[in-house]
Amino acid sequence: MQTPTSPGQTEAENTPALRRLLSGSVGRNLGLVLALLVIIVVGAVTSSNFLNFDNALVILRQASIIGVISVGMTFVIIAGGIDLSVGAVLALASVVGSLSAIQDIASSSHWIVTVVVALLVGVGAGLINGVVIAYGKVAAFMATLAMMVGARGLAEILANNRTLVISDRDFVRAMNIDILGVDILIWIFVVVAVAGWFLLNRTTFGRRTVAIGGNPEAARLAGIKVKRHTMWLYALVGLTAGIAAVMLMGRTTAGTSTHGNLYELDAIAAVVVGGTLLVGGRGTITGTVFGVLIFATLSNVFVQNNLTSSAQAVAKGVIIVVAVLLQQRFAVGRVKRSRPQPIGHDVPSA
Repeated sequence: MQTPTSPGQTEAENTPALRRLLSGSVGRNLGLVLALLVIIVVGAVTSSNFLNFDNALVILRQASIIGVISVGMTFVIIAGGIDLSVGAVLALASVVGSLSAIQDIASSSHWIVTVVVALLVGVGAGLINGVVIAYGKVAAFMATLAMMVGARGLAEILANNRTLVISDRDFVRAMNIDILGVDILIWIFVVVAVAGWFLLNRTTFGRRTVAIGGNPEAARLAGIKVKRHTMWLYALVGLTAGIAAVMLMGRTTAGTSTHGNLYELDAIAAVVVGGTLLVGGRGTITGTVFGVLIFATLSNVFVQNNLTSSAQAVAKGVIIVVAVLLQQRFAVGRVKRSRPQPIGHDVPSA
């Protein structure tokens, strides 16, 4: 006796393979590639200095710091959360790492002390966010908003509203070297992106992150410790904020409470444009990297053509709205395809 085939199975089998491929992550990333190519063509046509190796390095260097934060943000948003505090945490990490006491210890031992302290501040702030959200059951928006205000205020207090200059020349030199002609900041971004891709796609940590974003209750019933995992997700994004703080400290040779202003919005925008659903359950590191590159390249095109920052903001806003509208259309289509059929639907009578 032949087993009845559900309408969803029949529809999937009748869908051409190319269409199924393009409707998945490959198709979404192809769209991002095409969008990036369009921006590159516009830049090449409007500016004679756009298509050269040095300018490409400038774009990648500008994308690197936001890119590192965006990798961590991708994990949190895939899990259905949000983090508005990454910019403020970056500022706090840069200030603590630049304090005279920390610099004295680094000078008498090794500049790596500055790096470790900044990373610990980022992870610590992320853990606080995670504990408040997961175990305190505070909405992620409110918890990270409180951290954003608190971390920025603490950074101002510690720095006494001043810019703390980094005197450790070994640290500054290490953060400004070129490897194979490419800036160290770009290499850091590449390493973080590759590590993030591996963590999301090749480990149980990544699979659990996607499961929690898709359905937290189902993930809990499947044996995933949702609260603990959520806590570590925010620690992860805090770690990326700490890494970004080290990068910014090395480039500016200073720590200040004004570092990272509005970086959280840039990171969220890059993640959303990269195809990660704001409601959670789907996202890719590859898409996030393309999202970061799209915004960095667009900003470079505007700078090359002497256009105002206001025009850049308008263009970014349009791109974000279009990306969210496309996400909503995808989400509606996914709900319709996954809606269960009534019992007995299309089942042959005996």
